[in-house]
Amino acid sequence: MKLMILAAGRGTRMRHLTDQLPKPMLPVGGKPLLFHHLERAAQAGLSEVVINLAYRGEAIRAAVGDGRAFGLEVRYSDEGLHALETGGGIARALPLLGPGPFTVINGDVWTDYPLGQDRLPDGDLAHLVLVDNPAHHPEGDFQLDASGRVQNEGADRLTFAGIGIYHPDLFEGAPSGAFALASLLRPAMAAGHVSGTRHTGAWVDVGTPERLAALDRALKDPKRC
Repeated sequence: MKLMILAAGRGTRMRHLTDQLPKPMLPVGGKPLLFHHLERAAQAGLSEVVINLAYRGEAIRAAVGDGRAFGLEVRYSDEGLHALETGGGIARALPLLGPGPFTVINGDVWTDYPLGQDRLPDGDLAHLVLVDNPAHHPEGDFQLDASGRVQNEGADRLTFAGIGIYHPDLFEGAPSGAFALASLLRPAMAAGHVSGTRHTGAWVDVGTPERLAALDRALKDPKRC
């Protein structure tokens, strides 16, 4: 199974840090955030990786190259000057991802979730990883019911971790240009074609300088390493 890392965003909430670097290249725990994903991909045996690029994408391409330094084969989906959001970015990369299911992870999260452990159940279009709601997102995103199906509505909502497995058919008939992945996921949920997993391990949305600094401190603590 191939892995796509979403790395095209501007990181507007971290402007003083991302004026010179794209957010996935910000250092945390002694190396760029993106490198954590690449190392975990290699450890999981996901040898083929696609990275989408937009804002300062040349910095990512220069640092990662063809991926051989990580034991990977890395290819790039270049979106030009303006990122295509989550849905549009994945849709643009479909020719590189192939005809089968593929895993996608947001480039601005850090997690110990074991990439490559899940598979897309037959007949499903998506399988989402959900986590307990962090303090900055208490309302959550989706419900995971007792049968392992993900619903757009319902109580006890969890937060989408920015990790999922998708079938290319999810993007059939998708609009061209920029659009959010959720616009495709919600109809698929209503049709009963989205399953999910609840991850109870470590997960951080590195969306602000404060959360980045806190993660950096935690990863540098020998008790966490």
